[in-house]
Amino acid sequence: MKPSLPLVILTFWNGLAAARETHSDVCIFGATSAGIAAALQSVRMGKSVSLIEPSNHVGGLTTGGLGATDIGNKAAIGGIAREFYERVFKFYESPDAWRLEERAAYLKAHRGGPDPLSAATGRETLWFFEPHAASAIYSSMLKDAGIPVHRNEPLVSVTMDGQRLVSLKTSTGNVWNASIFLDCTYEGDLMAKAGVSSHIGREANAVYSEKLNGIRPETAKHQFTVPVDPFLRPGDASSGLLPFIESGELGEPGAGDASVQAYNFRLCMTRDPRNRRPWEAPENYNPAQFELLARYIEARAASPKPLDAGQLFHPLPMPNHKTDTNNNGGFSTDFIGGSDRWPEASYAERAAIFKEHERYTRGFFYFLATNPRVPEKLRAEVAAWGLTKDEWPETSGWPPQLYVREARRMISDYVMSEHDCRGTRKAPDAVGLGAYNMDSHNCRRIVRNGLAHNEGDVQEPVKPYPVSWRSLIPKSTECSNLAVPVCLAASHMAYGSIRMEPVFMILAQSAATAACLAIDAKSSLHQLPYPALRTRLLADGQILEFGQLPPAR
Repeated sequence: MKPSLPLVILTFWNGLAAARETHSDVCIFGATSAGIAAALQSVRMGKSVSLIEPSNHVGGLTTGGLGATDIGNKAAIGGIAREFYERVFKFYESPDAWRLEERAAYLKAHRGGPDPLSAATGRETLWFFEPHAASAIYSSMLKDAGIPVHRNEPLVSVTMDGQRLVSLKTSTGNVWNASIFLDCTYEGDLMAKAGVSSHIGREANAVYSEKLNGIRPETAKHQFTVPVDPFLRPGDASSGLLPFIESGELGEPGAGDASVQAYNFRLCMTRDPRNRRPWEAPENYNPAQFELLARYIEARAASPKPLDAGQLFHPLPMPNHKTDTNNNGGFSTDFIGGSDRWPEASYAERAAIFKEHERYTRGFFYFLATNPRVPEKLRAEVAAWGLTKDEWPETSGWPPQLYVREARRMISDYVMSEHDCRGTRKAPDAVGLGAYNMDSHNCRRIVRNGLAHNEGDVQEPVKPYPVSWRSLIPKSTECSNLAVPVCLAASHMAYGSIRMEPVFMILAQSAATAACLAIDAKSSLHQLPYPALRTRLLADGQILEFGQLPPAR
């Protein structure tokens, strides 16, 4: 039955009444790890803040399964980021945190290398943790600071006054006004709405005079290690390609393209029967979708080196017999080719892409655990694993956050590149350090020389290097009161080094610091003198030069 007209009018009026207009000093869009760090710093500097999250999930990847922190070098991590990892250590000092495992046994086996700044400061850190631990720590930090998170507020539009961002509007009808805005999303959605220049995909090497960007002439790692036929009918190219292989040639090595490095889920898994959920078939499961995987397993089984489970996925040990499980090998949890549409997709389209990744990943594990084409020993290995019962019970143990490894990347007056990562160029206006490898997961799976071939993986070591303040702000001709600490200005390869959760927290804290100083000085972000910013960053424990010690707290 259709609702009566008065009911329709009342519903519409209630929707209008629920909408509100909010004014704050700093408005942060995206309650990722970066957004939380930015909000905390803003409040600590005496500013009012609005922290807005388009989804229901808070904490991004840090609470979404990535418990094996990608660090690069622990001595490069300062500020609120370091404070978070100190709180992780404190969390696991409590006996109540160890329900399924002995603390001493875990730390002896999995603590990792020493943290040189812990010895210098007397404050211990821990860099491996369960998702619920990260959620509890962030919740406590936000509560103590009096910062509410406005969830389920997808971005609809923005209002600009020349080069100044005035407000943003969300799908609830709420309008958020502020003096300065920070885009802390993984996608750069606010940046895009404000008309800021950005890039998606891989630049050609020639753009920034790089060596590792663009199409890879050879991809040695996370590759098929035996020949695997890619065609529906083996040997018959006219029969078409198997699922999860895209058409097209390799292309010119070093040329740019629109490919995005593969996304995946960082699964929290366990082999502890007290906490394990058995693998279940995803919706519309079809084992034929995994013919390429079956052929790869069979080819390896016929070789001197058959596959074991650890060559198909990488379960990094977390406390209480849990894991942060990542991609590993030629066919794994990375949904190669499945992520290219994500950066510019609508929220509804992203929800569909999220489900595609979920079905792929669930199908991958279910196939390995149950299909008779998988050797019995390998089937048993995989079947012994499962999602946990006590993490994300509302989704039966499935992570709420997709690992968006890169999306839009801003183009500003200073674009971080391989030259920064290699140390052949040094930014004079550091707001934090990058320290992780230049790292790209595979971007494409194609046919090369008649065989299945993954393309795009790069793993190149770096030493800690400064990240420029100018790479966090748009060109002044585009937007004067927006900072972008997550989708900052960086080439594909430099972003592959910078894109780590602790670094996002560092850069977001620095961006919030600059925002607060600019508000006090009644200046734009571009007019803020760097020496004033540097002084405050150092006072708040940020590491701006490798070897620097944070102040006592």
